[in-house]
Amino acid sequence: MKILVQAHPAAREVKVAEIAPNTFGVWVTEPPVKGQANMGIIRALADYFKIAPNQVQIISGRTSRRKLVEIFGLKSK
Repeated sequence: MKILVQAHPAAREVKVAEIAPNTFGVWVTEPPVKGQANMGIIRALADYFKIAPNQVQIISGRTSRRKLVEIFGLKSK
């Protein structure tokens, strides 16, 4: 399943919210430095979907707030 993610690094709390079909806002406490926020996003999405972090992969947008993410092991809604 592929989803669009709007990243919010350096937030006060970790939160995932579906803002449209297959589009999620992800707030993480990690700063956008050296991939720290991306790792936080992967962990937050893994927790949200109740899967292992290695089942979440950022396909594009590693340095952007808008990311295309693939979730393995889930089917589209």
